[in-house]
Amino acid sequence: MKAMLLKRVVSLRDNPEPLTLEDVPVPEPAPDEVLIQISACGVCHTELDEIEGRTPPSVLPMIPGHEVVGRVTEKGDRVTRHEVGDRVGVGWIFKSTGNDNENISDDFVATGRDANGGYAEYMTAHERYTYRIPDCFTDYEAAPLLCAGGVGYRALKLTNILDGDILGLTGFGGSGHLVLQLARHLYPKSPTYVFARSAEERKFALELGAAWAGDTSDRPPQPLHAIIDTTPAWRPVLAALKCLRPGGRLVINAIRKENTDSALMAEIDYAEHLWQEKELKTVANVTSQDIGAFLDIAAEAGIRPEVQVYPLEEANRALCELHSGHVRGAKVLAIGQSGTG
Repeated sequence: MKAMLLKRVVSLRDNPEPLTLEDVPVPEPAPDEVLIQISACGVCHTELDEIEGRTPPSVLPMIPGHEVVGRVTEKGDRVTRHEVGDRVGVGWIFKSTGNDNENISDDFVATGRDANGGYAEYMTAHERYTYRIPDCFTDYEAAPLLCAGGVGYRALKLTNILDGDILGLTGFGGSGHLVLQLARHLYPKSPTYVFARSAEERKFALELGAAWAGDTSDRPPQPLHAIIDTTPAWRPVLAALKCLRPGGRLVINAIRKENTDSALMAEIDYAEHLWQEKELKTVANVTSQDIGAFLDIAAEAGIRPEVQVYPLEEANRALCELHSGHVRGAKVLAIGQSGTG
């Protein structure tokens, strides 16, 4: 099968082609696994963190990719949840304990970092962490739901907002554009304010129903009850803390932050950024329950991911564009089948 392999940790600025296309053997499923013929795989910012070493693969070479959609072509002897022919998806959680705290367990295994992922024509996955895809989504639309959507849903839950509270989103890429649609469904009385560097991203946010959109450094019309930050940088964290009302919560939805502007955190001012019982919370991975619940809600809410599609062979181009901030919605690799079913 064809697969894009990461063989060493590199800087994308120095090496714009970190992955190589190679022929590798089709994997064989274990007794509790299914073999999936992949049709689509989303491109996530976490892949940049893997490639550049902020959360490096546990072994090399590694096939990245953790927003995977395809069909079951073979199943292990103990598999009962899926049948050959089922359309399924795999997210960031490849395997863990199965309990409520599986996302922060030492047993957490990440798809595309600790086990081969979806930048390939086939992959194996544990049946418990493989999800049926609602019929209303194409393969390309479903791919970003499995991470950008699932972890965005977890981040939204962690804000603790009530309907009518004011929500902020800092950064407006693959996750942000899904969370905005999700928030409008779950909290219809809550206005959402979007902070984004790109004028195109701000325009896109308004098209999707944001009540206001401004630059990351702008002050919103009123202080917010909660903000979700999905950026790779530290500057937006300081800016967001200023925009919270007393008792507000900032939820950072990122596996890692880059170090390019980390020195800015030395400028944190207790009175301005943290006082009056403001809170800061991070999202750590995602659980199988998050992904399963979000897929059902996304179908019920009529959430429509916007995607840019690239051939598998152009994964490096998609990654470099993501690294440069050229994003509208989510980026998805087309693999094998048409991706329309």
